[in-house]
Amino acid sequence: MTYYSLNHNAPDVSFEEAVVRGLAPDKGLYFPKKIERLSDSFFQNIENLDNVSIAFEVIAPFVGNEIPKNDLKKILKDVLNFDFPLVEIDKNITALELFHGPTMAFKDVGARFMARCLGYFNNKNNNKDNITVLVATSGDTGGAVAHGFLGVKGVDVIILYPSGKVSNIQEKQLTTLGQNITALEVNGVFDDCQAMVKTAFLDQNLKTARTLTSANSINVARWLPQMFYYFFAYKALKHKGKNLVFSVPSGNYGNICAGMMAQKLGLPIHHFVTGTNANSIIPDYLKTGNYKTKTSVSTISNAMDVGDPSNFIRIEELHDHNFDRLKQNLSGYSFNDAETVKAINYLKIHHNYVADPHGAIGYLALKTYLNQNLKVHGVFLETAHPIKFLPVMPKDIVDNMTIPSQIKSILNKEKKSIKISTYQELTDFLIN
Repeated sequence: MTYYSLNHNAPDVSFEEAVVRGLAPDKGLYFPKKIERLSDSFFQNIENLDNVSIAFEVIAPFVGNEIPKNDLKKILKDVLNFDFPLVEIDKNITALELFHGPTMAFKDVGARFMARCLGYFNNKNNNKDNITVLVATSGDTGGAVAHGFLGVKGVDVIILYPSGKVSNIQEKQLTTLGQNITALEVNGVFDDCQAMVKTAFLDQNLKTARTLTSANSINVARWLPQMFYYFFAYKALKHKGKNLVFSVPSGNYGNICAGMMAQKLGLPIHHFVTGTNANSIIPDYLKTGNYKTKTSVSTISNAMDVGDPSNFIRIEELHDHNFDRLKQNLSGYSFNDAETVKAINYLKIHHNYVADPHGAIGYLALKTYLNQNLKVHGVFLETAHPIKFLPVMPKDIVDNMTIPSQIKSILNKEKKSIKISTYQELTDFLIN
């Protein structure tokens, strides 16, 4: 598979080079040059396939022959060693839970897949110099990347996160592992962290000092495996015989973009809904046709506190940069913190379901869409376990929550981070 830069001013590259580079030299995101629809027989027989077999069929065309078939299957078997359950909320709405992995966030799949791909390429090439994974996080990415890459030979991981703007558990997950993982605590917001990472990739001084790549969803090996969720859900819900609508709580738009790629491969998805918090860049764009980034604001659904979503350019590419075509495929709604808490309480009282703030927004967005579209089945994505957001969850729900083993194991560990405020401090750390 060949990948090209969406800024169209850089050479085409292989899957391996796209993964190692992360971002193209012209600051563009990589995008597959060829997207082929999967066979009709695959969809007809999908309920007879296990998750690893489904994932292999989906991802193999994007990897090409750069990872042999048996090695790729071993990677997928290792990555997908936990469940992706669907929970019925009512007859027309299902929650797809993506938080049953090691860090209890949907990003576990992409982070683990990318880590194992990089490990494979390092071993194959006998690289003597370490690759440095540089990543910004607004919440769950950091923990997933840290755990996914922990102990991977030949890879150093440096995670930038906004000080005081991730939950205590999220911070523990990315600051307590040690080994090849380093956390940089940035005096700023997520957009500041992301801007530093993007600038670093183009810094010639850094290029001579380190081999840099990113593990944000800008990296194709982090982004594309998220397609799996939509295929797994389709397999489980195919028997309903209804058009499927997916509602995705969105920040950097990598997850919903992966769903749209799955749709491009032939997965019969009727429509997408994006739910956001006060950082309503895309819902505003869908209403006005005017795309305007903003400085992000802090909310209780912190993983979506993004004012300049990186992956939206890929969504535009998938829709041929045609605004009308995009609007036919995507609806968007934003909700404030009070509405989010109200939805959390509603789901618990009326459906005995505990949603985290991000999943609650996904539910609200789906309900809003279904008010005008009754003849479909809606799936909202629960992207993180609610235990990770204890300070903002309703107290009566918190009092009855059980702490999962994945979280218990880190609560008493010592936080270790390095505080920085400027890009110069980042470069000094990376070089020295």
